[in-house]
Amino acid sequence: MKEVWVIDDDEEMAHAVSLMLKLLDYHPTHFLGPRPAAQALLAGKRPELIVLDINMPEVSGLDMLEFLRRRPEWKNLPVIMLSSEAADVMVDKAMKLGANGYVMKPVTIEELEKAMSRAFYETL
Repeated sequence: MKEVWVIDDDEEMAHAVSLMLKLLDYHPTHFLGPRPAAQALLAGKRPELIVLDINMPEVSGLDMLEFLRRRPEWKNLPVIMLSSEAADVMVDKAMKLGANGYVMKPVTIEELEKAMSRAFYETL
């Protein structure tokens, strides 16, 4: 079972996404923000994919994505951005920073599955 990390400061949203991941036969792990997730990565843990919220206090999802893409060991780790912002500017910025997908809140299980399939396919 593939491990997928959900990084979101909104516990309710993280729980909903985690439930969807379980229904899709993935093993979700939730982090309440980028800092604990970064600490887990630095400690040697690694998921097979990350679902990353953009709008979080202190460290944004875009900052976390940039951190991941600067490190060779995580450069190709699939990341799907999750946001309530539909602005093309935000989507373009996330994709230019190296996101493998972008889904809007509230996300459906079908949208999440489609984005994950594409992200896994792109990183083969």
